[in-house]
Amino acid sequence: MDWQELTNLTRGRPFVVERVRLADSGVAIEGEFELPQLAQLSVEDQVFVTAFVRCHGSIKQMERIFGVSYPTIKSRLNRIGQVLDFVETDPAPSRSDTIDRLRRSEITARQALAELEGRA
Repeated sequence: MDWQELTNLTRGRPFVVERVRLADSGVAIEGEFELPQLAQLSVEDQVFVTAFVRCHGSIKQMERIFGVSYPTIKSRLNRIGQVLDFVETDPAPSRSDTIDRLRRSEITARQALAELEGRA
């Protein structure tokens, strides 16, 4: 079953995945698993995001593909963006992390001060 079938079956209602099987080994894991954010989007929004990625973020190309205006593309991107959580890939160190690293002499006082002031 693919995501589109699953979305049609559930009619957009929330559902819980309780079993995952690794295809190459047959190992199954049972529990309660949350779907990745992109899989939680409607099929239409998944198609839109896929097209956006394939267009390398070109709104002009998106206008041509979907036959809509720039503001329509931007509006849809904004709506989808509000639904998705931002994943911080390199979070700034917390105040306590900075102080702990300073205590362990992993950073200098100047580096700690810069981090605490947000200049690191």
